[in-house]
Amino acid sequence: MQVVMATSPAKPDQPNEDFTGAVPNAVVLLDGAGVSGTTSTCLHGVAWYTRRLGGALLGQLAADDGQDLTAILGQAIAQVADTHRDTCDISDPSSPSATVTIFRIDDDRADYLALADSVLVLDHVGDAPEVITDGRVDAVGSRYRAAMDAAPNGTVEHDRALREYIEALRAHRNQPGGFWVAADDPGVAAEALTGSLPVSGVRGAVLLSDGASRIVDHFALADWPAVLALIAVEGPAEIIRRVRAAEAGDPHGRRWPRAKASDDATLAACTRFAARQAPAGSGLAPWRT
Repeated sequence: MQVVMATSPAKPDQPNEDFTGAVPNAVVLLDGAGVSGTTSTCLHGVAWYTRRLGGALLGQLAADDGQDLTAILGQAIAQVADTHRDTCDISDPSSPSATVTIFRIDDDRADYLALADSVLVLDHVGDAPEVITDGRVDAVGSRYRAAMDAAPNGTVEHDRALREYIEALRAHRNQPGGFWVAADDPGVAAEALTGSLPVSGVRGAVLLSDGASRIVDHFALADWPAVLALIAVEGPAEIIRRVRAAEAGDPHGRRWPRAKASDDATLAACTRFAARQAPAGSGLAPWRT
């Protein structure tokens, strides 16, 4: 499998709370949840959490043992929780959390998992792209964001409304009727969207944090076929460049109301993962490109 990645922090002087990484047969992308200025019960921070969880996921995926993706996610959440449960109140809703998106090739099958609102786009052979994302975060958030959207970014009013919005969301985190993210409870892995499909029917896959997917789902500057075409020609960094240009042209969120004027933006584009057989009589095992 060939993977090309690009990532950019929301601001040069702030840590990037997204994470993406790959092993030969799989890719993961995480988008950390947390807002500057809000109180957290964790000493380590959101960027630390996404890097630890992303690393734990890659370690398990590297085993290439065909384990169910929900089991892999649950084990990784438990592993990271164990590293800081003695120093932090990890069960508190203010503790770090993250979206999780996984795409894996397992012989002639492609598997995926999506937890929370990052985006996976499957480029199907001979058909329109399929967009997979967990919409429960947005469904809950839409109830509480009116005041935040009404205030221009960068104002005292917006900052206050953003803090109130985050506090409102926290009450619904990992609760029935709310939304689910990776945090301290391995059981949330069972809430992820999962699926499998034949590799032969997929030409490519792109994983995006919501800071990158806003080129389509918030700014409406392109549709998904256009994004896939642009990545194929100019690479994933061009998507981020266009997102940053749109953000710079609307710094106060008057055209596109949003929680953050700029957000961490990350993409991982996957291609060339069709299984191939070694030549007959060569004695070699099947290999992938």
